[in-house]
Amino acid sequence: MPFSFRAVAPVLAVAVLGIFPAPRIAAQTDALMPGTLAGAYLTGAVAFNDDNFAQIAQSYDLALASDPDNAMFRELALQGHLVSGSFARAVELATEALEAGELSSTGAAVLQADAFLRDDYEAVLSAVEAGRQAGPLNDTVGVAWAEFGRGSMSDALEAFDAAIELHPQVAPFALYHKALALALVGDLEGANALLSSEDAIVVAMSRRGIVARLSVLSQLGLFEEARALAEETFGTTPPEEIAGLIAALADETPVSFTTIASARDGMAEVYFTLALALVGGRDAWAPLIHARLALALRPDLADAILIAGQLLERAGQYALADQIYATMPEQSPEYLSAQLGRANALFQSGQEDAAIESLFALSAARPGSVQVFSALGDMLRRKERHDEAASAYARAIDLIEEIEERHWVLLYTQAIALERMGEWDRAEPVFRRVLEFVPDEPQVLNYLGYSLIEQRRNLDEALDMIERAVEGEPDSGYITDSLGWAYYRLGRYEEAVPVMERAVELLPRDPILNDHLGDVYYAVGRNREARFQWRRALSFGPHPDLDMDLVRRKLEVGKDAALKEAEASQ
Repeated sequence: MPFSFRAVAPVLAVAVLGIFPAPRIAAQTDALMPGTLAGAYLTGAVAFNDDNFAQIAQSYDLALASDPDNAMFRELALQGHLVSGSFARAVELATEALEAGELSSTGAAVLQADAFLRDDYEAVLSAVEAGRQAGPLNDTVGVAWAEFGRGSMSDALEAFDAAIELHPQVAPFALYHKALALALVGDLEGANALLSSEDAIVVAMSRRGIVARLSVLSQLGLFEEARALAEETFGTTPPEEIAGLIAALADETPVSFTTIASARDGMAEVYFTLALALVGGRDAWAPLIHARLALALRPDLADAILIAGQLLERAGQYALADQIYATMPEQSPEYLSAQLGRANALFQSGQEDAAIESLFALSAARPGSVQVFSALGDMLRRKERHDEAASAYARAIDLIEEIEERHWVLLYTQAIALERMGEWDRAEPVFRRVLEFVPDEPQVLNYLGYSLIEQRRNLDEALDMIERAVEGEPDSGYITDSLGWAYYRLGRYEEAVPVMERAVELLPRDPILNDHLGDVYYAVGRNREARFQWRRALSFGPHPDLDMDLVRRKLEVGKDAALKEAEASQ
């Protein structure tokens, strides 16, 4: 399931900048003592650089045993335990830091989440009054949810309004949460007014915000408006996890408001929203920290499970990713997405055949799933099992009632699989259909243009496509190579030289590009430089698209003679 929350990030960036900085390991000569401490410190440092969160937690726990007053060790252990899923141990460490007067914003957030977990709303309010800062968003909206948890809706609304008025940078966020609170107590008109307001729309247009608003609209009986919003957002073929909601709207059946059910859920929503907003920010740990805080309060929060799994995959922590995907409740609409995540984590960990087999099994269990067959096609294509990939893509496409622009990637990957099979007559119409949806997409223009160049067909059209692709992505080595190769195929050798040199500058270790540059140099009589590039191509090979024997023959007898030999042997 894609997470589309990029619009929120600029709004929240100012509010969260500097919160939860990833700890920096300073050189501490007094820490490098003989024995256990030195070993723990060094293994922890290596684990830190590798984002090995479980090892970070273990190593700095050991370091703390030898140096229990070391604030840096405590902070690293705390964050390692939190991100690897040991929330209870993170609470212990945060409590120790508080008692030592060394509580970080991460530790404050852990204690805040723990208070919400225990429904101890007085503790949340007391912490803010005492100046413990878990972050501007956590503190301001956290106070409002704590007041809600105490049973005082008037105080909660006052706190939301204070956040809106006193902290303009978080106003859209606070408005969204105020709307959730109103919906939870049955003020659906008030909730809808906020969710549809321009001030809150940047947050409310997240996927979870849309689902919340659709349920509110249905409860108000505004089915026509709800259906229009759903179609605008999800198209005529919605994601599988939304299908039940869309069907209910079509039947004009009111949909229960389930985005949150308590103050604890409200705070989990705060952490989850921050996790999404912080993805791609300066601190790679911050989104995971917030996702884990959300799951500490609400372990079955499906979207938090998915984003945490994706972030752990991105960090290369595939075992942790698999563990968190495995927590997805089987009855959840997102269960299928979690199973796809588990297969991807398995593939990324090097167990590629097992991952593919798991998707074959999943496709048998879910024969009507576009997601499953699309994912299966992607994995098979990555393993160069192109015939099977094309079949999987075709099955996915057949399951779509109406192909729309948002399906262009699926069509594009199907076309690639067909081309790699050698089925160009089937592939070309699919490539051209993709361009009808995304006429200026550089990757598609490049692939189709380069394929036409290789076949020496429609060369002028192909050159135009590649030139447009270069305009779209001027720093892509592969696309620049395509342009240079197009000039070469057209016999415009002198023009090809600087373009191909630029391609190799962008991707200096790619064997195909070095081979191409060698051919271009040979065409303009720069034979010594051509031989140098062919040798480089051999040193960087092998490559599935590079004929290593042909390159060797070019070095031995020259390109013209090598090509004549190759043609004669066919």
